[in-house]
Amino acid sequence: MDIFLQQIINGLVQGSIYALVALGYTMVYGIMGLINFAHGEVVMIGTLVCISVAGLLIKAGIPVWLAGINGLGAAMLVCMALGWSLERIAYRPLRNAPRLTPLITAIGMSIVLQNVAMIVWGRNYLTFPHLLPKVNFEFAGANFTAIQVMIVVVSGLTMAGLVFLVYRTKLGMAMRATAQNPQVAGLMGVNSNRVISAAFVIGSALGALAGVMVGTYYEIAHYQMGFMLGLKAFTAAVLGGIGNLAGAMAGGILLGLIEALGAGYIGDLTGGFFGSHYQDIFAFIVLIVVLMFKPSGLFGEKTGDRA
Repeated sequence: MDIFLQQIINGLVQGSIYALVALGYTMVYGIMGLINFAHGEVVMIGTLVCISVAGLLIKAGIPVWLAGINGLGAAMLVCMALGWSLERIAYRPLRNAPRLTPLITAIGMSIVLQNVAMIVWGRNYLTFPHLLPKVNFEFAGANFTAIQVMIVVVSGLTMAGLVFLVYRTKLGMAMRATAQNPQVAGLMGVNSNRVISAAFVIGSALGALAGVMVGTYYEIAHYQMGFMLGLKAFTAAVLGGIGNLAGAMAGGILLGLIEALGAGYIGDLTGGFFGSHYQDIFAFIVLIVVLMFKPSGLFGEKTGDRA
């Protein structure tokens, strides 16, 4: 029972991160019908920026907690600017192009950002500074840390704030109108270019927050870290129903739980043939199963018809 509870805790933490990244995918897809495969690299850039800024401030004698806040702020600003630039430079000129064209462009931008990060930060793994004290808790035989509690709480509050933004503000109303029918929304005074840019900016800010959480949790970062994280978050978005905010959140949490439980029990189920390091296969098994039996995801798509 204690192993089961431990894996549930680990799955909730990992799933919270997947959900934040998946929201970036689903916001853009819900409005544009575009899968932004460069989003994982935006997350990676946010992590590396936070490492650089927080590390410099700590060396300058700034308190660790204040350095972490400033590092997070810098990461979010850089990622927001990067998201806006991607939309404005790479995707907006291709808005009326065949669907395959912006998809290939997104993959190309992912490769470009990886190489830029490699040039700036190098090939080696970077150590993330200890921004929070390592406080351990125990419940029913399972152990968890203050960092894990922080990740789950902050993710939950952030997702709740995003839901409020989308369903209770003018910007959210404009986003939903643009997602339903951009032409009609334009006739009603909605500036679709600004709405789409806002979706990229908000999604990139969420990605930066998720990237800092990943760095804080694992205490390392690398220029290729966004690739696998992006694929898993995309799987979470597809699982929940890409284009659906609630689906992205539920899909992220569910995928995290599936991975954690799979990693915890795969050794026993296979007689030790497979170990916990095979946990990545579960994300892609889930993706294949969902695409085979329910391509619209658990919550379906609620963003209007796509030609």
